[in-house]
Amino acid sequence: MAASGRAAQRLRAAQRVRAALDEQRAALGQPAWPGPDDPEALGRASAVAVAAALGAGLGPLPGALRAATRYLAGLLAARSPGRAVEVRVPPYAAVQCIEGPRHTRGTPPNVVETDPVTWVRLAVGLLPWADALASGAVRASGVRADLAPYLPVLEMPGEAGPEH
Repeated sequence: MAASGRAAQRLRAAQRVRAALDEQRAALGQPAWPGPDDPEALGRASAVAVAAALGAGLGPLPGALRAATRYLAGLLAARSPGRAVEVRVPPYAAVQCIEGPRHTRGTPPNVVETDPVTWVRLAVGLLPWADALASGAVRASGVRADLAPYLPVLEMPGEAGPEH
């Protein structure tokens, strides 16, 4: 019974992400997402749709922004495994990444924190790390809290992001 409950929960979560993605695509004048409903594909498509909205000067819709933020934070953690740096994107995501000394209690020594829109811009290459730091859009503390070597985590199709 527990396994079927988890499966139903995953299905509902995928349906919520799919609805948010389709809503974001509609706001961009695009048709509904024709791709699969697996979490990886939906997360990537949400990130692409949110980046397209940002690139067009539009505000991303909350559901799509949530899905994109979580996907991109997870991608950073998967591509740069470790526990030396905590990346916080409230209220949607927090991940530990990058090899090095790990923390076990309290506030970690290496923390990066930013808002979801800034995170998406960084993660897809629309905003250079140095610019985000200089503007105060990102708060980074600790000697390992430099994400420049790890960004972008998702290259946008047909676009070259700025230099980092």
